[in-house]
Amino acid sequence: MIALGLGLIMTSCGSKKELLECQTTNKTLNESLQAAKEDLAAKNARITSLEEQQRGMQQMLKNAEDKYAKLQESLDRSLTNASQNNVSIEKLVDQINESNKYIRHLVEVKSKSDSLNMVLTNNLTRSLSKEELKEVDVQVLKGVVYISLADNMLYQSGSYEINSRAAETLSKIAKIIKDYKDYDVLIEGNTDNVPIKKQNIRNNWDLSALRASSVVQALQNDYGVDPKRLTAGGRGEFNPIASNDTEVGKQRNRRTQIIITPKLDEFMDLIGQAPDNE
Repeated sequence: MIALGLGLIMTSCGSKKELLECQTTNKTLNESLQAAKEDLAAKNARITSLEEQQRGMQQMLKNAEDKYAKLQESLDRSLTNASQNNVSIEKLVDQINESNKYIRHLVEVKSKSDSLNMVLTNNLTRSLSKEELKEVDVQVLKGVVYISLADNMLYQSGSYEINSRAAETLSKIAKIIKDYKDYDVLIEGNTDNVPIKKQNIRNNWDLSALRASSVVQALQNDYGVDPKRLTAGGRGEFNPIASNDTEVGKQRNRRTQIIITPKLDEFMDLIGQAPDNE
């Protein structure tokens, strides 16, 4: 009888332990599912933005082609009625040639920008290890390269001081930044919505700005990036990429972004110098 009683007790204990393990596993799976949903939503948003950018560029090219067609029609009319008007055929030919040149340059500048961003992104991802890529996300959005770094990889908890773990990753990113000398770099700090108040840190605005400033100074002082290319900014809790209702969401929102922006002066000047219809 005693042996039977002990057996029943041990069976009950075993079942309770298994139940706790199942509950823990279920909680972990739910958190992973929520993170996957949020990640999918973010990627869908990025895809939508890229599609909008592509549609805008296609419309720009269509407008240029329409302008070319109108100039061609004007030339045709001038050739037909050359004896009845004072239109300069030579001037119209020059306008058509300029329009063709404009279209070619527009396509070349867009292709060049896309190619440079692709090369930069590939160089970044190739230089980072598999472990680093778990905490570093590299994306290209609207012609801008975004490098998002998790706060626990960069900083000590609740602090803006950079920890030793970040040194190797920052050195690799700094090398890429130095290789692309014509790109400007914005360091942007972001937090979750949990209030913070420490000595010299009044709120999340302060924390995000101080963290961005720490990265800027590390890139300048430790890795030799030209400070004239660097800008530090903090956005506090007001630029979330996930819901702050879960720990996974808060963790994603606590990030620092290194935003590498190509100089688009050539592209903007080209648009500004588009041939006029006459």
